[in-house]
Amino acid sequence: MSKYTVMVDDNFHYMNEDERHTHGTLATVEEANAACRELVDKWLASHYEPGMTAEKLYNSYVSFGEDPFVVGPPGENIGDTFSAWDYARARVEAVCAERKS
Repeated sequence: MSKYTVMVDDNFHYMNEDERHTHGTLATVEEANAACRELVDKWLASHYEPGMTAEKLYNSYVSFGEDPFVVGPPGENIGDTFSAWDYARARVEAVCAERKS
């Protein structure tokens, strides 16, 4: 069975692999992508401040947030199955709306 590892970079320490950590290993790429989405959602929710705009939350995320990505098994090209920045961009409006209510 293939294993897909979720790795997490720190946007604040961009390109510094010493700040990278392993979140976990999952059986399918779909499960790994779901784990990545959950990490981004948790970060966005926990860093929202009352009255914060979606743009400000997104800028905070790309400056300081966790940047998860999926690494496939050796020899398997999974391509760019998940982009944390794209996902965060798509989620910030909803997170801000959810937190306002």
